[in-house]
Amino acid sequence: MAAARKNKRVAASQPGFVTLKSGLDGSNSDVKRRKRVNKNKKKNWNKFSDIQDVEEFLDDVRLQEKAVGGLIAEKPDDSLFFVDTGEKDKDTQLQTTIKKGKRSKPLRIDLILQPDSRIPAPKNVLVFQQPNAKKQRRMAEKAAKLAAMGVLPRREKLLQLRMAAAAAGVSVKENPVANNNPERGFYDLWSAGTPETADPFYLEQTKKKLVKRPDRLNEKPSVLPAIEVVAPGGSYNPDFFSHQDLLREAHEVEVKKLKAEKKLARQLAVNEDIATKESSFKEQVEGLIEEGDIEPEEPEGGTEDTVIGPTATQEKKTEKQRKKEKAQRIKELRRKAERQMVDKQQQLFQLRSIRTKLKEQEQRTKKRQAQRKANQEAQKSMPRRLGRLKFQEPDLDVQLSNELAGSLRSLKPEGSILKDRFKSLQKRNLIEPRERAKFKRKHKVKYSEKRAFREIQ
Repeated sequence: MAAARKNKRVAASQPGFVTLKSGLDGSNSDVKRRKRVNKNKKKNWNKFSDIQDVEEFLDDVRLQEKAVGGLIAEKPDDSLFFVDTGEKDKDTQLQTTIKKGKRSKPLRIDLILQPDSRIPAPKNVLVFQQPNAKKQRRMAEKAAKLAAMGVLPRREKLLQLRMAAAAAGVSVKENPVANNNPERGFYDLWSAGTPETADPFYLEQTKKKLVKRPDRLNEKPSVLPAIEVVAPGGSYNPDFFSHQDLLREAHEVEVKKLKAEKKLARQLAVNEDIATKESSFKEQVEGLIEEGDIEPEEPEGGTEDTVIGPTATQEKKTEKQRKKEKAQRIKELRRKAERQMVDKQQQLFQLRSIRTKLKEQEQRTKKRQAQRKANQEAQKSMPRRLGRLKFQEPDLDVQLSNELAGSLRSLKPEGSILKDRFKSLQKRNLIEPRERAKFKRKHKVKYSEKRAFREIQ
């Protein structure tokens, strides 16, 4: 906008500029002399700035644009003047006359409503705007790019599949059966599954068809049962042999614990070496003998054969020696190639032994695969390492022979159902093994003795 005004002012400063208002040509002599004011201060910018001439010039420019459609100085002569020859165009005369001898005049209301400005109306930007135009353009460009590569969107694929099925005549219902038709199929409203006659495309669009669940989500984290049955020896009145088996199992568990404790104590034990006569003598003599008193031992052969200084440099090989070494290398490579060819030919006579080795290797591979599969099956029943701690088997609830009760009345309760369920969740890999949080007191407990007022004498 500022550039356009500057261009117009420059055009107006030219000698051929024509004004519509008087007083803008600079011929007015009663122009007041400008007051000299310090313009370095901001408060004097608007107070002592005379822009009357600029405003009058801009008003004149706007008037020319409104009346003529631009500056008169820039208009060509053909648009401003014409030659009157006195002849009227027949087409114009036919358009202006409606009846014989009468000219049609526009109504006054039409003249009032006609625009009196030559400036074109501003362009309405809102008419050409569209919501999400950039996003839709990007999506269209991406779809065109994918279509050129042969990739179609899901809706287009489904539509093509349905059209292909309809063309082949495969179970496509063009005219659905009305609900009031008595011959239509029976549909159980309270059935768990979907009707067999339902359109799969309709079920997918209405979200009634469930997504296929991955097989790994259907697998349980452990094959162990939720509630394990107690051994027969754990009954209140067990059989003798079953009770002895349970005692033996508990005994083996305790023996393992005892072995682990002994091993840990043995590893952490301090190795105390017993002092000997030599070690005690070294401690007594330490510091009495100086290092200078000990003479270095000389080698047996003497120092005559020793060589001091840099080693002798290797002599440069002659051309004959290099050629001889090259011939030896070529001969060695040829010998190795011939040996490889002989070995390959000999392998033809070893086909039976090679076949036997391959069979043995296959048997070993199958055996290892079976062992690996058995280990994987065994690992399914074992607790995994889910957290920082390792799962520890709970203690067996077992009673000694002299502690067995003869009836339920005299039976002493053992164990805890809550702990049993908590350990079962850990063993089945549903939760990670945990330990009870240890409470650590921040400040020490202070004890104070308070005497009653009656004890004070």
